Amino acid sequence: MLEEHAKIIQFIGAADGITGRKKLQKMVYIAKKLDYPYKEKYEFHVYGPYSHELTLRVEELCNMGFLQEDRQDKGSYVQYKYQMTDAGEHFTQMAQLEEAAPALVECISQMKNKSSRFLELVSTLLFFDHLPKEEQIEKLHAVKGKLNFTEEEIADAYEFVMNLMNMRTIH
Repeated sequence: MLEEHAKIIQFIGAADGITGRKKLQKMVYIAKKLDYPYKEKYEFHVYGPYSHELTLRVEELCNMGFLQEDRQDKGSYVQYKYQMTDAGEHFTQMAQLEEAAPALVECISQMKNKSSRFLELVSTLLFFDHLPKEEQIEKLHAVKGKLNFTEEEIADAYEFVMNLMNMRTIH
C-alpha cells in the first residue's frame, strides 16, 4: 500500500540525504526516466519536470517521522535537506522492499554530486527525449533560455545520461 512511499525513503537513504527540493525532484525524475521503478507523475513546470505527487509524498513522510526535513535560511531563500530517520529505515524494512540495486545506488550517488542547475538541464532534455536531439536542444533553449546553457554543458548532460544508462545495463 505504501510501497511508493517506502521507495522514496529508500532513495533518500541511498543518497545519505538530499539537499534541495528541486534536486530531489530532478533526481527521482531522472531515475524514473532510466527505468528505475518510480511511479510519480511529472509535468513540465518552471524548473523543469515536477511531480506534485512526489511533493505530497515527501510531506507525508516528514509528517509520519520517516523523513527529517531541515530548513536552512539562506537569506533570499530557504533550502531544505531531507534525511531518512531510524523510523524511516524501519518502515522500509517492514515494507519488504528489495534492497536498492547497486546500479541505482551508483546512479543516485552520481546525481547527488551534480548541481541542481545541471540536473535541471539533464531532466529537461530527458523530458523531451521523444524528440530528435536537435529539437530537444531547441526546446531546452526555448523553455530555459534565461539559464544560458552552453554547448559544453549540453554535451556534458548527454554524456552524463549515457554514463547512467551504461551503468544501468552493466549492473
